[in-house]
Amino acid sequence: MGIIELLKVIFLGIVEGITEWLPISSTGHMILVDEFIKLDISIEFKEFFFVVIQLGAIMAVVFVFWKKLFPFNFSNNGNGFIITSKFVLWMKIIVACLPAGIIGILFDDWFDKYFYNWQVVALMLIVYGVLFIVVENRNTNKKPKITSLEDLDFKTALMIGLIQVLAIIPGTSRSGATIIGAMLIGVSRYAATEFTFYLAIPVMFGASLVKLVKFGFAFTSNEILILLIGLVTAFLVSILAIKFLLGYIKKKDFKVFGYYRIALGILVIGYFVIKMLTGA
Repeated sequence: MGIIELLKVIFLGIVEGITEWLPISSTGHMILVDEFIKLDISIEFKEFFFVVIQLGAIMAVVFVFWKKLFPFNFSNNGNGFIITSKFVLWMKIIVACLPAGIIGILFDDWFDKYFYNWQVVALMLIVYGVLFIVVENRNTNKKPKITSLEDLDFKTALMIGLIQVLAIIPGTSRSGATIIGAMLIGVSRYAATEFTFYLAIPVMFGASLVKLVKFGFAFTSNEILILLIGLVTAFLVSILAIKFLLGYIKKKDFKVFGYYRIALGILVIGYFVIKMLTGA
């Protein structure tokens, strides 16, 4: 792999690491970036690569929140092998992930065929950008009913999971959909964001596994190198993005991301319309 291809892979890993966690749609950014940065790989492997580098982002969540998520106690301090509060949290995560998991497995190819295009991505960028602004304005001076994940019951977790199904539509942003949905049903901005990070673990591991099974296990040495570099880059950048967002929302709201999404959606439309008119 040449130096130019290496830089392309690193840049894509950076884009993934940032956009996977900020509620601005990694798909929307990947579509735009892919227009300008063409990796010298097959179309099938590129689609696989775009999904699998998300594993790097997922490993960053596990790394950052390890103490909050690891449900086993090996210290032999008499408190039991399983930490009940963390085990219950994982049960809530699983409940919330079931709807998207079922729909994703059953209709993955259908969504890819009919929704994975710039028109849908641009529309969803704008729609959810507007929703962020509307929801934040609606919640001004309102106190959330749920301010910590300990207060989040299974019914609320399932409701958030049902909302997460919307994120199967490209351009929606998985984190964007779940954060907006959680805030609408009374979850605080911080708790909604933290729960969204946790939900990504089984959802994105599952999505990567589905793509791996479809693609197969036969990789060239160059493809393995591309995957590893993308994974590591996405992992490192994701750690920074996660910590940034958690610090940011302690002081500010999500409206800036809403405005950004609207601007990006308009940019996507403008770019592809000009491309069609000029025949480029």
